[in-house]
Amino acid sequence: MSVSPSKKLIDWKKLGGYHLLGLGSTRVFSLSFGDPNAPAHKTLLLLHGFPESSYSFHAVLEGLLKHFKRIVLFDFVGFGWSDKPGDSFSYSLMEQTDMVLNLWTKLGVSGGHLIAHDMGNSVATELAARQVQGQFPPAFKEGILSYTLTNGSVVLKFANLRITQKLLLSRWGARLKWISSYSLFRHQIKSAHGNSNLAEEEIQLLWEGNCIQEGHRKNHLTIKYIKDRRRFEKSRWLPALQQLAVPIHLCWGTDDTVANVQIPKYLKEHICPQARLTLMQNVGHFCQLDQPAVWLKNILSFYHKMEPFNV
Repeated sequence: MSVSPSKKLIDWKKLGGYHLLGLGSTRVFSLSFGDPNAPAHKTLLLLHGFPESSYSFHAVLEGLLKHFKRIVLFDFVGFGWSDKPGDSFSYSLMEQTDMVLNLWTKLGVSGGHLIAHDMGNSVATELAARQVQGQFPPAFKEGILSYTLTNGSVVLKFANLRITQKLLLSRWGARLKWISSYSLFRHQIKSAHGNSNLAEEEIQLLWEGNCIQEGHRKNHLTIKYIKDRRRFEKSRWLPALQQLAVPIHLCWGTDDTVANVQIPKYLKEHICPQARLTLMQNVGHFCQLDQPAVWLKNILSFYHKMEPFNV
């Protein structure tokens, strides 16, 4: 049974547009708000999570625009309004990162501050690895000026993956596409989020975004990024966070049951002690959707203390 996106998602699509990336055959949906000529230190770059889309930031966008001159966000390949290819795309974190940098340079972004959530954190750590190795494209000359990581399983030994996630990662993952349903999706989202109540409408919109182009039949592909984490986390991505020479903010909802609070505490203690750690009490995994005012207050306080940061 097909699922039609609601008016809110259709209106969101009207705010953005498409770019052909990769070999020119993959359409990536992106949105850009504010002054397209804003300098890097007044530009904010947003990376969403799994199984989400750029719409996950809709409730905090207005608040962020009061502090940044330009905001750029998009749907990863396989998510939201972007194309959802089959075997023609690897869904690896490396290829997702290639697409991200390709998109930013096409949009004329020379650098900016980065906020990532969930899977977006994993892409952020690959960006960090390329930054410390001097592998950004020449057009992205200003690079990433700061990293804010929010509720993502970047230290897998502390992550409590849901049963559905584990099954999707198993050899039986492809078979789950035939039993994908709203009730199963809703249970997974609520279970991951934690004790606080995520509004039913937001869960429904997450589901509808996941279903565009039959995306809910391809979650066994889009979740493959976790296999990359298992392979490269210790050898590549955690060392990159150790070596970053720019500010890092770990901003976490403490009620998250998947990317639980042990993750940022471990990062702060063992990986990047220079990072700022913010724990948002009684806040779940999808804080930007559940408690946007709390999310904004804690996120923006990091930038207000950064010098120079005159937006």
